[in-house]
Amino acid sequence: MNNIKKDIEKNEIKQFYLLSGEEDYLKRQYRNKLVEAMVNPDDNMNLNYFEGNDVKIQDILDLGETLPFFADNRVIVMENTGLFKKTPEGIEKRLEAFPESTHMIFVEKEIDKRNRLYKWIGKNGYVSEMNKPDDKMLLAWVKSLCKAEKKKMEDPCIFYLIEHMGTDMLLLKNELEKLFCYCYERDQISVDDVKEICVNQATDKMFDMLDAIGSHNQDKALLLYHDLLALKEPAIRVLFMLTRHFHILMQISALSSEGKENKEIASICKIPPFSVKKYASQAGKYTFQTLKEMLEKCQRTDAEIKTGRISDTVGVELLIVEFSGNYGHA
Repeated sequence: MNNIKKDIEKNEIKQFYLLSGEEDYLKRQYRNKLVEAMVNPDDNMNLNYFEGNDVKIQDILDLGETLPFFADNRVIVMENTGLFKKTPEGIEKRLEAFPESTHMIFVEKEIDKRNRLYKWIGKNGYVSEMNKPDDKMLLAWVKSLCKAEKKKMEDPCIFYLIEHMGTDMLLLKNELEKLFCYCYERDQISVDDVKEICVNQATDKMFDMLDAIGSHNQDKALLLYHDLLALKEPAIRVLFMLTRHFHILMQISALSSEGKENKEIASICKIPPFSVKKYASQAGKYTFQTLKEMLEKCQRTDAEIKTGRISDTVGVELLIVEFSGNYGHA
């Protein structure tokens, strides 16, 4: 990403860029930066967007060989075309024949690094993999957005927001905009503000309940479960969250035993990097086999509910009672 910034700052923009990875916000941001550096975003004559795996490659290649119309550059943006998983024959030779005024920006979520077009772009352009940021980057990014709005958020408040809303940067940006509007008369944003605007009461209690189960605090876990039911939260959704929770713990147990780093574990389990330690602490209270049994019990309960052998409310409560007791200590 830093290389793209330098290319723009030095006005040394390459002909071909591939922006790949899971973080849509970053891909969109750098796509727009590159476009704006080369052509007017409203120039329909010299800026063309194509999306999907049904695009007509031949037409796009013909367009790429065409000189720009009263402008310095022609920019072609192609998104999620699947070209980096299955590449038509001869495409590289056609790209080599493009005039220097034609620039292509490929934006892809799924790629195969063994793909020959991927390797060609790496040699003749620039490939940037934009995956979920680590906690240090997220923290700095949120603070920069707050600074731009003359607002302040302490680290615990930012981590609370990320833990409850996830690491999707586009979603986080939208939630921050809500907070900025809510706190327009104040410069400090608090955890209470996040709870009020971003995290609904049911979601908050769900997290607390999972923590109580992991800490074997049965009274608190059951109290929070009944609070969730009072808030009209479906028992089947609670079961879904339980199933997901123990699946994550099982993954972390296995990955930790393999010596994986926290950043890699977070990526595989799709959780915020700073949450790994908390999950690992819970996972450490059980053997891998016990976690597997707990996950299977969740799945069996789901099947029993769907076949009418037990009510959803009772089925989930029995699981909470069992799991929040002294079940399966490592």
